[in-house]
Amino acid sequence: MARRTRSGDAGFTLIELMIVMAIISLLVSIAVPLYQKSIIAAKESVLRQNLFTLRTVIDEYTYDKGKAPQTLEDLVTAGYLRQIPVDPMTGSNRTWKIIMEDALTSVNQSEPGIFDVRSGSDKIALDGTPYADW
Repeated sequence: MARRTRSGDAGFTLIELMIVMAIISLLVSIAVPLYQKSIIAAKESVLRQNLFTLRTVIDEYTYDKGKAPQTLEDLVTAGYLRQIPVDPMTGSNRTWKIIMEDALTSVNQSEPGIFDVRSGSDKIALDGTPYADW
């Protein structure tokens, strides 16, 4: 595909190289935002799954033990989880927001425990809702 010049050297002209670079930069400028959005969507999917798992395990612990867990570590020590899952939005397993039971509505009124878990992230999801409200 290379052209021969009068001196016999093969190569591309400067304008051909500039056109190719412009096309490549256009394709990259379209692909990068789509790639970033797909990464966020994957993290959101992992967050939904982790929240579902944590909430299910909290309910199972409460049903089995007759009282809600006091900390997420109680779920690990009791064997309900191998380890506390990571919040994919914060990258840590220590940033979960714990919602405690009201003492009057708890299973064991003398010892209220964890009722719900939410993400500790202050970011907004792709659907416009805060992750902390999931």
